[in-house]
Amino acid sequence: MLAGLIRRASRVVTKQHLEQLLFGLADDLGSNAVEVYVHRLRRRLAESQATADIVTVRGVGYMMLERDA
Repeated sequence: MLAGLIRRASRVVTKQHLEQLLFGLADDLGSNAVEVYVHRLRRRLAESQATADIVTVRGVGYMMLERDA
């Protein structure tokens, strides 16, 4: 998932695309599976003092942006 966001940095990645990256064609995904993974990634980015953030684009998906210095 992180690699998918990095490859498309500064561009919106849809929730459906992230689901495909994470689970492929698996059925029966939890309704908030992507949100859980995004939350974990945000926490790890913060803990590592990364210079990037994952931003929610409401109703569309997520995008990775470089944090302003």
